[in-house]
Amino acid sequence: MFRKTRKDRAGGGATSLIAADTTVHGDITFSGTLHVCGCVIGNVRGDGEALFTLSAGGVIEGGVLAPQAVINGTLRGDIHVTQHLQLAAAARIEGDVRYCSLEMAAGAQVNGRMLHDADAPKRLAAPDAAEA
Repeated sequence: MFRKTRKDRAGGGATSLIAADTTVHGDITFSGTLHVCGCVIGNVRGDGEALFTLSAGGVIEGGVLAPQAVINGTLRGDIHVTQHLQLAAAARIEGDVRYCSLEMAAGAQVNGRMLHDADAPKRLAAPDAAEA
């Protein structure tokens, strides 16, 4: 009767939502997916293959550490993304951005340092054409 129609991007974990009319005071640790439409006053930390998303109306006043993140709201604090970071057009970051892989849309704003994470995992070389 109930079928899963898509795979979660965050490795099959649960999805949590902080609604637009909600304010959370304190630090949050999550696995799976966390989607923030409201306000978090505290640090946000994603474990494992976690995916963090901040919607256009969302606000974070604190730091963010996650493997994957999509930012389209306001972040007042540093962000460290160990895999892939996407900054959408309405993203506003007041703090340092540390990333491995970055995708940034026109209109996104960062008031801080952009730091590429040199300890990122290396890609394997493509197989030789002769082996194919």
